[in-house]
Amino acid sequence: MMSQTSFMKTEGAVSFGEKLAASDQFVALFKEGMDLVGAAAAYLDGEGRKEAQALPRPVALAYAVESMRLTTRLMQIASWLLLQRAVNEGELSRAEAASEKRRIRLARQDAVSSEDLLTELPRRLCELVELSLRVQARIRHLDGLIYDPAPGARPSMPKSPVAGQIAQLQAAFAQDSRV
Repeated sequence: MMSQTSFMKTEGAVSFGEKLAASDQFVALFKEGMDLVGAAAAYLDGEGRKEAQALPRPVALAYAVESMRLTTRLMQIASWLLLQRAVNEGELSRAEAASEKRRIRLARQDAVSSEDLLTELPRRLCELVELSLRVQARIRHLDGLIYDPAPGARPSMPKSPVAGQIAQLQAAFAQDSRV
């Protein structure tokens, strides 16, 4: 399990992820993500609802499944974006955000419906699903930059037995050549 301090800066190093999360690029990502949440809600409550009623039963079931997954994904995206904005605005510390972030699931969720059913779903639903997956991928990348420890801060892997033996051989040959 990652400690709360594993995302912290290591001796003078600047975290690219933290800089990016506080930049204009984050503001643009925040706007894009929240606009997507609004667009999906408007579609699912309006035009999407009407389209779903006209679908044959198996396709309507696929619509229900994919729209629920879309809604869940977008709520996780919105939660993450709001959490990062709270850090940027000084409402939360990075450590508090790391603790709260454990409740947010950013795992990629591909469509679970068969390819045949997906082709029969309304085009707009498919577009929203694709857009949400793209935004989620960008957020997952940024999340990794912020909260995963820097390569130098990660616990070192134990050396392999072979590496130890090679080091011993190198040391032995180095002594032999000095004699």
